Amino acid sequence: MTTTTSNDDAVTHTRRNGLWWVGGIASIAVIVLAVIARDSTLSPIKAIVLGAVEGITEFLPISSTGHLLVTERLLGLGTGSSKTAMDTYTVAIQLGAILAVIGIYRAHLVAMARGLVGRDRDGRRLLGLVAVAVIPSAVVGLALDDTIKAHLFGVWPVIAAWIVGGLFLLVWRPATGRTVLGEVTMRHAAIIGAAQVLALWPGTSRSLVTIAAALAIGLTTSAAVEFSFLLGLATLSAATGLDLVKHGSELTDQFGIATPTLGAIVAAITAAAAVTWFVNYLRTRPMAVFGWYRLGIAAVTIVLVATHQV
Repeated sequence: MTTTTSNDDAVTHTRRNGLWWVGGIASIAVIVLAVIARDSTLSPIKAIVLGAVEGITEFLPISSTGHLLVTERLLGLGTGSSKTAMDTYTVAIQLGAILAVIGIYRAHLVAMARGLVGRDRDGRRLLGLVAVAVIPSAVVGLALDDTIKAHLFGVWPVIAAWIVGGLFLLVWRPATGRTVLGEVTMRHAAIIGAAQVLALWPGTSRSLVTIAAALAIGLTTSAAVEFSFLLGLATLSAATGLDLVKHGSELTDQFGIATPTLGAIVAAITAAAAVTWFVNYLRTRPMAVFGWYRLGIAAVTIVLVATHQV
């Protein structure tokens, strides 16, 4: 017993030291990049604010897209000739959130990579499940991309989604599921993937709809969160890569390299903290608090619209 406890303490100590080193290096990188980017058309302060908003909200059930849209308006960004570059910036900084989840769920990702080359049966199975779940939103997103951007990327659609999602979380009482991640089937994956289509409406939240769908069909909370985040990782990676291929040159022409990198690093730091907190929170508490938050941010945004701040 003493030996086991000592080993656990040693592992915990090593992990904490590793986190301190990573945090220290990331902080230095933020300072250096802020200095380099001081003459960018997007100021370092605004780049950091947007990075923090992205990182904190991306994997919480409160919608990163909605928060970024409102934050851009408050900062006076995303209009005129720089709109495409700004939109691409908010997508590019998702790379930071992606890296955070890669770090946290690296064991699953290594297993999936090994499965891809036939060296891990469970990893290959998990990879197949994630691939199946990605398909619905990928198909609908590609088909309706222009329509969604033209009609739903506005403050009022976001407010409506915040309110609907908030009310849902306050009245929803999920049953305790028993299906662990290793027991998830293709049917489960397809249902969760279909639910993710709802997140194409800005303000809805990918995490909210996928976790809710997973819990509704019997997954445990841990399995629901893990599968949701792995699916989010795949979806974000594909969407970010596609957008950077299409508009990456406009991003760098407008803001250079240092500014997007600064935002991405801040997003990585804040996303790692937010995901770690969220996972621990859900072990003992329901998601109702996020329902109150969604209603609160919707009310604040309505006031901002009424006072012409956004």
